[in-house]
Amino acid sequence: MVAVAGLLLLCSIASASATAPFWGAKQSRSVDTPLGELGPGDWIWGGDDKAMGPMVAVASIDEQRLYVYRNGVLVAVSTISTGKPGHETPTGVFTILEKDKDHHSRKYNNAPMPYEERLTWDGIAIHAGGLPGYPESHGCLHLPTEFARLLFESTDMGMTVVIARQGAVPMALVHPGVVSPVDPRSGKHPDMPSLADGREYRWTPELAEEGPISLVLSRSDRQLVVLRGGVEIGRSRLALGGPPRSSGTHVYVMSPAYMDGTFPRFPGGKAPQWHAYPVPGHESEGGEVLDAATIDSVSLPPAFVDHVYPLLRPGTILVATDAPILPATTGGQKVRVVDAEPPGGP
Repeated sequence: MVAVAGLLLLCSIASASATAPFWGAKQSRSVDTPLGELGPGDWIWGGDDKAMGPMVAVASIDEQRLYVYRNGVLVAVSTISTGKPGHETPTGVFTILEKDKDHHSRKYNNAPMPYEERLTWDGIAIHAGGLPGYPESHGCLHLPTEFARLLFESTDMGMTVVIARQGAVPMALVHPGVVSPVDPRSGKHPDMPSLADGREYRWTPELAEEGPISLVLSRSDRQLVVLRGGVEIGRSRLALGGPPRSSGTHVYVMSPAYMDGTFPRFPGGKAPQWHAYPVPGHESEGGEVLDAATIDSVSLPPAFVDHVYPLLRPGTILVATDAPILPATTGGQKVRVVDAEPPGGP
């Protein structure tokens, strides 16, 4: 399952070069697609908007997937192909050093590498390439062509990219979830304490003193995470009253208006109005107003609400999902065969 934020980008197909093959699927899968159902070349792109905050990407060599986060919320995931034996992809924290939409390799017979985003000066990059379902590149991260195009348009020079392999990094980086496992500024995994000690909530706004706010609500974990500038600044337990009113992943955008009626759990009795945002698999919901009964069914500690409420602004993103936000030990949670001859590394 992939959780999403920002404005949905049009999925029109654009070839990077007249001579370059087209690799992978042409369209996004539903945001509710289980990761295990993503075949080679499959991907999910929920949407993006640079105004929503910093972007960071985490590549799991073990899972052969790339996870993309905007303001700490998972907005996209794709199958990838990393370096084969003898040409292993290096692990660590990298930044995008160079971008070239129509790159061709000097090292490998002018092989096309559309939407290239260079990570090292000695030839490791992200680009569109072959996706046989296993590591088969010369060290680069191969992506489906259309996903590579969307990513290329969303990234900025200097953006952080973390490449992880089991045994070298925390498991949260090897098996990422719907909330970013790294600080977008440093690429490091924050050592955040859990709420397992019985505390109702944690509030640490000093970890990120500025930036847009995003909210992620997990129905399975009964927790709400607050992120600012891509960094978690708060987390709370929550209670859901009555039977489940929805399932899957849904994205809502806060409007300038308030809900009709009085909501005692909110300061001043005013509850923000939230509009559904259309994402793959839930396109028909776009524009619908989150109903009052659903809003009133969510119960949070009053002190936590008092902390969060003043930070909310029109345009704030709320992602409600069935996916867990607690640390995972496998890659089987929801985010939630197309192949071609790989062109080789740079």
